[in-house]
Amino acid sequence: MIKSMTGYGRARETRNNRDITVEVRSVNNRYLDCVVKMPRLYTFAEDAVKQCVQRSVSRGKVDVFITVDASAAGVTKVTVNRVLAGEYAAALNELAEVCGPTAYKVTPEALARFPDVLTVTKADEDLDTIRADLCAVLEQALSAFHAMRAVEGGKLAEDIGSRLTAIETLTGQVEARSPETVAEYRRKLTVKMQEVLQSVSVDPQRILTEAAIYADKVAVDEETVRLRSHIAQFRTMLEAGEPIGRKMDFLIQEINREANTIGSKCGDVSIAQVVVNLKAEVEKIREQVQNVE
Repeated sequence: MIKSMTGYGRARETRNNRDITVEVRSVNNRYLDCVVKMPRLYTFAEDAVKQCVQRSVSRGKVDVFITVDASAAGVTKVTVNRVLAGEYAAALNELAEVCGPTAYKVTPEALARFPDVLTVTKADEDLDTIRADLCAVLEQALSAFHAMRAVEGGKLAEDIGSRLTAIETLTGQVEARSPETVAEYRRKLTVKMQEVLQSVSVDPQRILTEAAIYADKVAVDEETVRLRSHIAQFRTMLEAGEPIGRKMDFLIQEINREANTIGSKCGDVSIAQVVVNLKAEVEKIREQVQNVE
């Protein structure tokens, strides 16, 4: 079943003490354009995230939003410079002696205010594990994303299928009316020649020849056969389990070309109206195909 290029999926999971949330959104685009927005701390995993998207999405502008709460993951490390703290403490005690016999006690709070006594550093992390965690949550979001696209694709397939049926009906009307136009042309030609020639008898063979030439000019058998063939191919594509949007786009152009040819060949008013309705259905399908992956 075909899929729409528009969709949304979201997933949230805590992995290795990191609360990871991933959102995936997409809109129509001729090619795949994936943009990843994530905390700068985790940009090393951006390529892995894009590759994960590329494995399951072939077309569309895809935006991936990743947020990570690592407050419980112990990703920071606080180190005490014991030597420097001891020197600060000794200096403070020396100052206390200078000030006189007043009692003074050095406290940790006082030492912590001095520069470089406490150093905050980023703890060593397993980058491969982080990549795997981000991609695991991304896969869950993509699953919801694909489910939504499949639902939308089903609606597109239903609408396109109904319009293909309408085109088949209109094609049948053209096929039924086309022979009648030739017969009418032969009758009108006979009357006109009788009016011009008046009492002179009209050559039936000449009428048949002229009618045959006209019939050859306005014959649309080849076009209607190709139309029905294209429609059959289109129905097969609607059941395809792979991205098929580009092929559909090409095929709908071929269908439109056949409709234009029929319109240019037939001077009959009733057929012209049928062709107008046929082309209207083709245009609606073309618009829907732009949404198909």
